[in-house]
Amino acid sequence: MSEWIAVGALGLVAVGIPLGMMAISAILRPTVPEQGKSATYESGEIPTGSARVQFNIQYYMIALLFLVFDVETVLILPWTVIYRPALEAGADLTTVLLPMLVFIGILIVGLVWAWRNGAVKWIKSPLANRQKTERDI
Repeated sequence: MSEWIAVGALGLVAVGIPLGMMAISAILRPTVPEQGKSATYESGEIPTGSARVQFNIQYYMIALLFLVFDVETVLILPWTVIYRPALEAGADLTTVLLPMLVFIGILIVGLVWAWRNGAVKWIKSPLANRQKTERDI
């Protein structure tokens, strides 16, 4: 039980020190409100328009799919390293191969689901569609 007390104390210290530093900083720092502090920083340029820009959701979907399949690669690499030594050590082929095939199968099902829902289909802008039809004429 005493080791849990040490873990709890360490957690309190880990949370208490940053909170204490922020509280002391808020008390000691000077507060001088001015217009420049509330302005959006634009690399020295005067900001124009709103900072809220709407991005196409496809950017995020492609990034998310990339992340999933990038993690897949990281998880497959150690398996490929131990595949042959495991077989040479006497492991059964299904014991070594089946978990990775199930993992890849789940990823393929996820990719098919994303494909059918249009997550990997890039949506062109109306301007691009208009230019394409003008070229075809």
